[in-house]
Amino acid sequence: MNEPLSRQAGQPVDPAQVPQRRLYTGATMPAIGLGTFGSDHVAAAEIAAAVKDAASVGYRHFDCAAVYGNEAQIGHALQDVMQSGVAREELWITSKLWNDMHGEADVVPAFMQSLRDLQLDYLDLYLIHWPFPNHHAPGVSVASRADDAQPYIHANYMRVWRRLESLADQGLVRHIGTSNMTIPKLKLLLRDARIRPAANEMELHPHFQQPELFDFAVANGIQPIGYSPIGSPARPERDRTPDDTVDIEDPVIVEIAARHGVHPAVICVKWAVQRGQTPIPFSTKRRNYLANLRATVDDPLTDDEMRAIAAIDKNNRLIKGQVFLWKNGQPWEDLWDVDGEITPP
Repeated sequence: MNEPLSRQAGQPVDPAQVPQRRLYTGATMPAIGLGTFGSDHVAAAEIAAAVKDAASVGYRHFDCAAVYGNEAQIGHALQDVMQSGVAREELWITSKLWNDMHGEADVVPAFMQSLRDLQLDYLDLYLIHWPFPNHHAPGVSVASRADDAQPYIHANYMRVWRRLESLADQGLVRHIGTSNMTIPKLKLLLRDARIRPAANEMELHPHFQQPELFDFAVANGIQPIGYSPIGSPARPERDRTPDDTVDIEDPVIVEIAARHGVHPAVICVKWAVQRGQTPIPFSTKRRNYLANLRATVDDPLTDDEMRAIAAIDKNNRLIKGQVFLWKNGQPWEDLWDVDGEITPP
């Protein structure tokens, strides 16, 4: 008989029991990661401490980025993790190229800085964070626009992609991928890439399931990695709009959570993993990140519960990306090619 769930809840998870995603290269990636974006309200040292402790309870996948401003601190934590006996090969470490480093001469130095900060010899996955080179100062309002902001220009994106391919050729990164892409943009990349993207990081949660993009990615051997998997309840006020909905307050999620005796956030994570995406929930609280990890190995959702959650999609994008627009007064939808075509300049 299985140990009661209440007794198991505080126990570490055997990493070997965590589901794995097999990428088109044949490599495997843990089907849940710890996000490390603390926005503007969690200090780098606190996030690094969470990385170290999360590894002690069974996490092996950590999603990082230069723009998060904490890779140097996380690098020290990863060294501690490996010195504790976790082999580098057991870890999956992702980082991302920020928007102000899309110049051909900037890509490799930016990557090497992340590699130095993380104190690693190679990365498992390196993503282009946004398909736009439009940088903004931290904490600006959503109406802010960079003076040199540009729309998506495929030739420019491919120049960046070629530099990522060169990093892969050198063995400095095992896989390269995309983030915040759309189907029209991915079609062009798949047409022109020498090394295909292994993953696309995208907003995914029960109220924003992106079925068309999800299915397109899977059909083309691109693993969907889902950020904001529980609906980003701690996102900054500037990123909130009046029409936003709250996944963990949805009656369907709440009812299923009550049935399983867990927090509604855990149900969002269970759904994500069982659907086939790789969620990267962020938390610095041991109780929460352990519950998220345990969700992948305990008490799965039934087929009926999965169908019930599939039916509550509200097409509610929370991370709209307004600061990456290139015109004043432009609707945020222009970033996302909602009509199936890349938005013209």
